Amino acid sequence: MAATGSEKQAATAFYVSTPIYYVNDAPHLGHAYTTVAGDVLTRWHRQRGEKVWYLTGTDEHGQKIMRTAEANDVTPQAWCDKLVEEAWKPLWEHLNIANDDFIRTTEKRHTDRVQEFVQDLYDKDEIYKGGYEGPYCVGCEEYKLPGDLIEDEDGVKLCPIHKKPVEILKEENYFFKLSEYGPKLLEFYAANPGFIQPESARNEVVNFVKQGLQDLSISRSTFDWGVPVPWDDKHVIYVWVDALLNYATAVGYGANQEKFDGTFPANVHLVGKDILRFHAVIWPAMLMAQGLPLPGRVAANGWLMVGGEKMSKSNLTGIKPQDLTSHFGVDAYRWYFLRAIAFGSDGSFSWEDFTARYTSELANDYGNLASRLAAMVGKYYGGTLPGATAAGEAEQAVREGLAKAVATADLKIGEELDFQGGILAIFDFVKQVNGYITEQEPWKVAKDESPEGKARLATILYTASDALRGVAVLLNSVMPETSQKLWESLGAEESLGALSDQRVQDAGTWGLLQPGATVTKGAVLFPRLEEKPA
Repeated sequence: MAATGSEKQAATAFYVSTPIYYVNDAPHLGHAYTTVAGDVLTRWHRQRGEKVWYLTGTDEHGQKIMRTAEANDVTPQAWCDKLVEEAWKPLWEHLNIANDDFIRTTEKRHTDRVQEFVQDLYDKDEIYKGGYEGPYCVGCEEYKLPGDLIEDEDGVKLCPIHKKPVEILKEENYFFKLSEYGPKLLEFYAANPGFIQPESARNEVVNFVKQGLQDLSISRSTFDWGVPVPWDDKHVIYVWVDALLNYATAVGYGANQEKFDGTFPANVHLVGKDILRFHAVIWPAMLMAQGLPLPGRVAANGWLMVGGEKMSKSNLTGIKPQDLTSHFGVDAYRWYFLRAIAFGSDGSFSWEDFTARYTSELANDYGNLASRLAAMVGKYYGGTLPGATAAGEAEQAVREGLAKAVATADLKIGEELDFQGGILAIFDFVKQVNGYITEQEPWKVAKDESPEGKARLATILYTASDALRGVAVLLNSVMPETSQKLWESLGAEESLGALSDQRVQDAGTWGLLQPGATVTKGAVLFPRLEEKPA
């Protein structure tokens, strides 16, 4: 049985990848959704103190890219260079994506290794020459099975994803013996039930493989924008074989064995559900053929929907990620999609829903709590955090609430990729702290000048402050800029050190925030929203 990424030794990196994205146009909300999810996941594991490797990049070969470049009257390479440098990389920087590498499939470090990998398979008799005729979707860069197609009102066969007519292609190709790997894949799926997520995606893949696999065309001969087949330069390597290999070439396959051994295979491949079969069928079969270990998990996220249709460049209704970040802020943007949509399910976006959640949960529940607390410490203690000396059942409940939030969020986000569930656990605790403040009424307690009253007030304000210290750690992966502001506002940096050095698993330890710390009321964490832009 093939080894998997979930069996890697602790000394190796927790390796997460996004799909490498086609550069036929600028990135949209769907691309950003997957990339932010990967960023939150890897930041979370870094916050655990683990070694992490986060990979993203661009897929730059294939007929779709070639046609797009021709339509814009530039070479394919010039088109890719422009889009990557002016659109893709700047957006990831804007969204605070902390990727460790950005792979481009036109880079020599990739193309040389792709040729070596395919040559090895050819030498092992895993590849043969043959011919093929069938319906091909340029948008998917994939031959379609007749049963996968849909028809328009005129009976024209369409790709079910792009809703565009397929092209009937007939060409001489080289084929990978994918059909031989069906039984091995089914055995692997059975032994590793968590390999494909969610469960609905796993069932789809298993049923697909059970129907029998066809050998995979791994070359194209009708155009030349791709990696040349090393033994036959009249062919270029099929773009999906080229693309999938980025997960190996980016971490040193064939070039840096030490790095490769310390990183590969990926613990988690994040993919859109429309490209699940490539990652859950073709990719593991290629690795099996080469004797390489298989990934730990292929997690398929759902589609962002608009008007009941998958969000894409053609129906984005003019919305770019920057349109939202300029209105709501980058941290709120990162939070919203993972909070509002269960990862693995389809979800709809609307300005109205984003606005409502921003106002209720971010501004009112979270931001207002931080602001009120800092103001009270400033008013009653001159900005110096008091210690807790009169703790009772109410304080014990807050402590237990924080410990529960830490345990739940760590499981949901760090292990189950249930970002929504983890975020909800954290914000349930925020609501609990708000409730604690409301019930304890420190503004009334402050009127009691007795020693008991003073002790009680100090305890209430310390309890809420240390609770927010834990919240800052828990939300650092999701909203790093806001968490840093809160961390500094609480005076935590001076006694506890950098926020990035705090461990998720220790965030529930009570009493870490030191009495005497300087608490300051900084800028509002989540400012009131202006009118929706026209």
